[in-house]
Amino acid sequence: MTPRSVCILGAGPIRIGQACEFDYSGVQGVKALKEEGCRVILVNSNPATVMTDVRLADRTYVEPLDLRTVTAVLEKERPEALIPTLGGQTALNLAVELEVSGVLDRLGIALLGASARSIRLAEDREAFRQAMESAGLPVLPARTVGSVEEGLAAAEEIGLPVILRPSFTLGGWGGGTAATVEELRDQLRRGLEASPAHTVLV
Repeated sequence: MTPRSVCILGAGPIRIGQACEFDYSGVQGVKALKEEGCRVILVNSNPATVMTDVRLADRTYVEPLDLRTVTAVLEKERPEALIPTLGGQTALNLAVELEVSGVLDRLGIALLGASARSIRLAEDREAFRQAMESAGLPVLPARTVGSVEEGLAAAEEIGLPVILRPSFTLGGWGGGTAATVEELRDQLRRGLEASPAHTVLV
């Protein structure tokens, strides 16, 4: 059954790995939902996008993409569903926050496109690795770490060079490779800082 009203979360500021493709997908999502007769509410903190054109959605909020602000919009607009999958990493992380905080349950809002559990599984590097292993798929040796010291120990066990992937980031943000201990220390600091969960897969 098609919901009568849907809120789409935008991507916020344009960044490397999260730019115009999310604006394009958001615009297409709004158009498709409107063709189905849905009332569309859009929240995006970036006014320099096509998706925030006030002629596109039924209601457009150019507001910060944070838990407090989006909760206030959801309380005011009362959409039946929320689509975070058109807004990149920012929207995905925010959808998980909304679910964990109980906002979605309290307001009776369904997540469309991906469940919070699926988002967490795909974005948590360790959980994803475990899911692939349990499915019998080959994965590289890896360890999830929460500190520079743990990362150094993991790299010693695995062997240099290593690839570093912070959890809950997109487009390589905070990630990279390290062939020396000095590079590894620098990459670990950047990766741990970039990850909202403060974890990095080495």
